[in-house]
Amino acid sequence: MTETSVDLTGYSRQVKTSSTCSSIGLPLPRVPLILSVALFMESMDATVISTSLPAIAADIGTTSVALKLAFTAYYVAMGIFVPMSAWLADKYGCRNVLRFSMMLFILGSLGCAVSQSLAHFVCARFIEGAGAAFMAPVARLALFRVTPREELVSATSWLTIPPTIAPMLGPPLGGFLTTFVAWQWIFIVNLPIAIMGIALITRFMPDPIRLPAGRLDLIGLLLVAVSLSGIVFGTSLISMPVLPAWFGLAGIALGIAAGIAYLAHARRSPDPVLDLRVFREPTFRATTIGTTLMLMGCAALPFLTALMLQLGFGMDAFQAGLLVFSGAIGALAAKFVVAPLFKRVGFRRAMIYSALLAGLGIGIKATLLPSTPALLIVLLLFINGLIRSIYFTGHAVLTVADTTPEQAGHATAIAAVSRPVASALSFAIAGGLLGFLSASGTNTIGHFHLAIGIGAALCGSAAFAFLFYRPDRSPR
Repeated sequence: MTETSVDLTGYSRQVKTSSTCSSIGLPLPRVPLILSVALFMESMDATVISTSLPAIAADIGTTSVALKLAFTAYYVAMGIFVPMSAWLADKYGCRNVLRFSMMLFILGSLGCAVSQSLAHFVCARFIEGAGAAFMAPVARLALFRVTPREELVSATSWLTIPPTIAPMLGPPLGGFLTTFVAWQWIFIVNLPIAIMGIALITRFMPDPIRLPAGRLDLIGLLLVAVSLSGIVFGTSLISMPVLPAWFGLAGIALGIAAGIAYLAHARRSPDPVLDLRVFREPTFRATTIGTTLMLMGCAALPFLTALMLQLGFGMDAFQAGLLVFSGAIGALAAKFVVAPLFKRVGFRRAMIYSALLAGLGIGIKATLLPSTPALLIVLLLFINGLIRSIYFTGHAVLTVADTTPEQAGHATAIAAVSRPVASALSFAIAGGLLGFLSASGTNTIGHFHLAIGIGAALCGSAAFAFLFYRPDRSPR
């Protein structure tokens, strides 16, 4: 059969679609909303502890700086386990993998809630990261395989709303629970969400058609795991004076060496764990490069903004979290404009404009002062949330839009792998800069402005990935 696919220039073309992309008869938005539960938990849990670090550190007898190892452990686990997500989905089915990942996530959350030491807490966060590593890429792969391509934009806009809201909901939720209840509850609230997700998947989510799984590339998996965990761990350590700097540099060097070794291995392997040949597809290549730059610029922004509002503006964790949450309202509002926007201006222009406007909006955030009216801050964060939601909806569609069904698993896995690396780099840049500037013992508002300004430049640079991009309009 033939149907209209996504086209970055706004033109439509006819492409052949396999049966794995055919509709299974479930009404939208049921499927994307069920799958979004997994993405919501993964995204929120990565940021919910940002405003709770001092309380957690005091309770388990450590420091806030040392506790940032929990962020690192989470992203290292994702770097290790994400590469096998596509293989597991084809071997055991998307539905089974999603349910298993949610149960693993529950186990990690319970471990965090009962932690009594730094080592225990970091190990529990690692288990959570392992569960999250399977949730996001498998959910995106499942959506691609059960959704007709003409409905992919609408379905993806529903899928991406919860994970876009989650990083902005995390700080106020964490601040509220820490201030008025207890920090343990920021992990306990994951339990009913995960249980609901498992129940909905079991009751309403048929398993998408599987492709032949083949043999798991164990050598490739080991090389990718060492590469990603080394880079994530090394960049995170550079921004945290928990261990000597040479530990971080050694981790980065090991990660780069393992990455080079994997490139050589992938050329020889008939079925590599991450098939880098998908980068030959122009749409995927532009989207992955652009989104990596965008995440490097904005992943640490909820953390930076909440910290600036507390340390620079004198707000408590709950007040800062409420202001940051206004960005989540903007992300929700994007649902009502994203589909007609892409249809009117085309994906290429929409991605360019949203990246440039995201950079501009974040740059304006770098001019905020304690005297700035709260309403103006809310409006700015609302607009920023809306614009970034438009960009990430486009990213989710374009990651698989022009890939074959056989490439889709590798495309979603590679896109998911890039997230922890880019996020770790974002936190390393922001944390390292703040640490360097505050060597005198204080964090001034100007320090936060500079860190946010660098993030704005990185977000805006994502436009260049699409600026010189011209899609191949030849029929497949």
